[in-house]
Amino acid sequence: MDPVQQLERLYAYDEWANREVLANLQAAPAPNPRALKLLNHVVGAELLWLARLENRPSPFAVWPDFTLAECAEHVRKLPRMWQDYFADLAPEDLTTSISYVNSKGEPFKSEVGDVLTHVTLHSAYHRGQIAADVRASGRDPAYTDFIHCTRNGLL
Repeated sequence: MDPVQQLERLYAYDEWANREVLANLQAAPAPNPRALKLLNHVVGAELLWLARLENRPSPFAVWPDFTLAECAEHVRKLPRMWQDYFADLAPEDLTTSISYVNSKGEPFKSEVGDVLTHVTLHSAYHRGQIAADVRASGRDPAYTDFIHCTRNGLL
């Protein structure tokens, strides 16, 4: 498996995990407000990084304030957007750099492969926070471990 295919596999996992978290929040009588805020951030950050990779303005803030229904719509749309991005990506593209300005106005330059890896790790980190918040509110969180996903043939 080449490095682009490996990243595509991680993004397939990311899609599955985001849908699991979303379904868990939708199943609650009322979603945990902080958990929804964090899932909104996962979505907002993925959209922001994709826009940076495509050298275009981000359509949303990195901490958007979506309703649960709006968040669900973005969770449904994101996978196709990433698939479209990966369709034109070659392994040698992973070492090219992009320039961008972060939310504090600081300029940076990062390799495409590092950005793509960061997005999946960032999302997993915040899904862990969501799981902790859901558990603290007395509910069972979505089980989104990567190994659970692969063991069960969900990729």
